[in-house]
Amino acid sequence: MLIGIATVALLAGGYTLARMHGPETPDASLVSAEADPLLVRPEIRVVESLPQLKQRLDHMAATRQFTGAVLVARGNEVLFRQTYGKANYEQQTPFELDTRFRLASVSKQFTGVAVLKLQDEGKLSVNDPVCQWIQPCPERWANVRIHHLISHTSGIPDLMAQANWGQVRVTPHSPEQLLANATRYGLQFQPGEKVRYNNVGFNLAAYIVAKASGMSFEDYLQKTFFEPLGMTQTGSDVHANTPGLAMGYGLFPQGLTPQPLANVSVVHGAGALYSTMDDLLMWNLALHNGRILKPESYADLIRDHSPEDTPKERGRPHRAYGYGVFMNSLGERVSPSFSEPQIYHTGSWSGFRNLVSYEPTQKITVVVLSNNYHLRDQVFLLSQQAMAEALGHPFPTSMSR
Repeated sequence: MLIGIATVALLAGGYTLARMHGPETPDASLVSAEADPLLVRPEIRVVESLPQLKQRLDHMAATRQFTGAVLVARGNEVLFRQTYGKANYEQQTPFELDTRFRLASVSKQFTGVAVLKLQDEGKLSVNDPVCQWIQPCPERWANVRIHHLISHTSGIPDLMAQANWGQVRVTPHSPEQLLANATRYGLQFQPGEKVRYNNVGFNLAAYIVAKASGMSFEDYLQKTFFEPLGMTQTGSDVHANTPGLAMGYGLFPQGLTPQPLANVSVVHGAGALYSTMDDLLMWNLALHNGRILKPESYADLIRDHSPEDTPKERGRPHRAYGYGVFMNSLGERVSPSFSEPQIYHTGSWSGFRNLVSYEPTQKITVVVLSNNYHLRDQVFLLSQQAMAEALGHPFPTSMSR
């Protein structure tokens, strides 16, 4: 019951935030730091104003338990910003505060927001049949809507459920090739009947964004979001030509092992973006405070689109599936626990493990970016330790299973 109340409050709060912070019909092309105090970029410097988090991270870095970057902010006031380890161990390249990390599935929210932005502009609707935008279109996709693609409810098999995934994973693909691959398979369930995490849906949504906007998906994101928000260190590595990205690693029996073959072309709408701590802060502030989407579109972004009979996740109420973001009381998974709902997404791909979260009542952003794929639990616990201390709660010491 408490989770339900918290989720309703979050949805209402998100809608209210969207209405309170910005024009009724926001235009991302008008967003600028000069015109909007909330979006004035803080100076990029080391900040360590959360003593418990600093102590924890210093210990983890000294014992080689964490490598990556952490930022915590209340609004655009940075409470913590620091890096640990190296961006490239083979080249002995240290992290900078603006080192670019692969975002992996944190990228999905940009695709969901792009669809909603185009809807706000009258160029498409989330209720459009996919076959309105994809031709030729398999007859079995007749009931699939754009809504299903970006809510993980399409029934189209995910990449890893398709044949020859091992070969596909390492082979560059164009959006058209990914589309052709997806059309070969029948549905795993009827659209809207179940929720099942799905990268293919976001690839197809990115294809539709390109069709509706008249430009490539990557150019649409750049011109509509990244340039207006001053996100100069954010973009897509879909063509594998981006210099200066941190190297991703994995922990294997032979030790810390580089993972140089990212091939994010196969997740061009689901996981191909890179960014920095501060660019993600600007994104969170703009997105969750009405600077990008109309209030009704923002409310739809964070609404739970999973079926009512969706089962619990490991005994807990399931996370709410928005359009490229999740909502849940993540703090209930640590001890001591706390209950504020968070809007968030994780990311894991090719040696990276990330979690970017936002708590709307105090406008708390937490960004944890790691270039070690196998630090899932560490990244999660650090994110909730950071969130708890920023909110003034007791500092969590462990995860509760």
